[in-house]
Amino acid sequence: MPRISASHDQHRNICVYCGSSPGHDPRHEAAAKALGAAIARAGIGLVFGGGSCGLMGVVARAALDAGGEVCGIIPDFLGKREIALAGLTELCVVADMHQRKRLMFEKSDAFVALPGGIGTLEELAEQLTWIQLGRHEKPLVIADIGGFWRPLLRLFAHMREEGFIRANYEIRYLVAERVEDIVPMIFGAGCHRRSAAEAEMVERF
Repeated sequence: MPRISASHDQHRNICVYCGSSPGHDPRHEAAAKALGAAIARAGIGLVFGGGSCGLMGVVARAALDAGGEVCGIIPDFLGKREIALAGLTELCVVADMHQRKRLMFEKSDAFVALPGGIGTLEELAEQLTWIQLGRHEKPLVIADIGGFWRPLLRLFAHMREEGFIRANYEIRYLVAERVEDIVPMIFGAGCHRRSAAEAEMVERF
């Protein structure tokens, strides 16, 4: 994966969670394309789910077309369904979804959730849980393109109101409504230092 300038060295790779379908709103595909290019232009590596379909394929192709380095991580059983994208800098074929998520986490210094389905929601929720429990401090951006994630953000507010997200266990995340704000938000989130809790989590995952 590429080495980037000293000021941005804490963010060597950004993991993008997104749908294996393109969705109906053309803004989502446009956002995926713009984000892939922006990540590459910033000199950061892209980590993604490895598939050629949907927004996954769009964000990865855009990064490659802009000269970026892209690592795809895909479970063996999904190889035919999602069809691993050709021409990647690195393709990791793993045994199952647990290994996929672990490797995506280990290779990444920040996370972005573009629009997607149940799989994207599950990946986002898992990272939010780990952040809430203090298992890592990596920045996470929810890309609320066209208001896609607004119902989820309202649900978070409802959980707070009902006392299920307590002040001392707040979930920390950033929300970007414009794709061009995502990379600057990550750079502005501060230096990520691997905590002892994070190291322990990776050991025991």
